[in-house]
Formats: sequence, C-alpha cells, structure tokens
Amino acid sequence: MDETRVALIGIIVSDDGAAEKINAVFHDYREYIIGRMGLPYKERGISIISITMDAPQSVISAVAGKLGMIKHVSSKTIYARLPE
Repeated sequence: MDETRVALIGIIVSDDGAAEKINAVFHDYREYIIGRMGLPYKERGISIISITMDAPQSVISAVAGKLGMIKHVSSKTIYARLPE
C-alpha cells in the first residue's frame, strides 16, 4: 500500500445544484475521509466545506481533481507536515 498523507481540502460552493455531484465524490472516497464539516453562508449565497483525509497522494489528488471539475466549485488542498 502507498504511504498515506493527511490533507485538508477546503471547498467553496457557489451553487447548491452542485451538492449531488460533490456528495457523489465524497461517497466514492468515503474510506479515506476522516471528517467533514459544512457551513452554509446564506448572506453570501455560498457553502463552505472542509474535508480531512488520510490517503495516498494519488487518492487526494483524484478527489481534488474531481471536485475541481464540478461547475461552481472551487477547492484548495493543504497537507500536514507530520513528524518522520
């Protein structure tokens, strides 16, 4: 098995219609997701989601790539610096 990394993917959704596609990605990779938090920001008409993962680099990249292809969704990934 590949070495895993801990990562946080921050996601901003500007159209609620994207929720089904986003949730499908989360479902496909649920075994790697440590936690998830979603906050609706009604005043701005957006939702903010954070996903914490422990997964091989290739899986984290796949999730980020699939999210980035969804219309009205932007995301950014940061990685933990863990002690060796």
